Amino acid sequence: MQESPLGITDTSKTLCVTLLEQHQAYPEHTLFRDDIFDSTCQNIRTRNEDRVIQYITRLIVPSAESLAKFSARDTDILIESVNEGWNNSIPLTKTRPQPDYSVGFKRAALTESQLARLSPFIGDYLSGDQSFFMSTYYMFFPFLTCEVKCGGSLDIADRQNAHSTTLAARGVVELFRAVQRGDEVSRQILAFSISHDQNSVRIHGQYAVVEEGKDTKYYRHPIRKFDFMELNGRDRWAAYQFTKDVY
Repeated sequence: MQESPLGITDTSKTLCVTLLEQHQAYPEHTLFRDDIFDSTCQNIRTRNEDRVIQYITRLIVPSAESLAKFSARDTDILIESVNEGWNNSIPLTKTRPQPDYSVGFKRAALTESQLARLSPFIGDYLSGDQSFFMSTYYMFFPFLTCEVKCGGSLDIADRQNAHSTTLAARGVVELFRAVQRGDEVSRQILAFSISHDQNSVRIHGQYAVVEEGKDTKYYRHPIRKFDFMELNGRDRWAAYQFTKDVY
């Protein structure tokens, strides 16, 4: 998936820089600790996807729900899914998204008035009705996905993330279109994705170009790509801090 020739808005460009640069605290006693970082990298260098997820994924993309347990910030409106099919989302293709990890909003994040207005569009989601606005029966408006691959398959992870975040961005576009305000979200980053393997991380933002009288098209903006092992692991916490800023 490519970028649009129009690119993203200046507002979204500024947002990306802020999310990358704003410092966030990170945990101290982990497998990324200075004295054992090299050993951690050696242990996962030739291991499979499951081992990489077990060892380091939560150090690349922290758990929104776990952070909420220890945070004074109002992050308990978020909910996550792990390797769960997006059965409640109207599909784009025959293959449903099933991200290794995704984050969206729980039902309690919406007021009763907001839920009432969404009700005609989401139907009986507990029984499996599909809509633009839900991924699973308990997640509204997903906005972040993560895919993990090993053995040179990071491009596959990128494609899977692009599929999932296109559906996520589509939900926001359709919401604004329902109130005749679709142009307000055109070229704005509406969802984020992180792909990683045993040494590399790729961060992307998903956006739509909405033009009156034309089909809406979805694009991906590269935010950052890096090897967290290089330079003695200088940037090992970059994706973790970015994700916390997104939350």
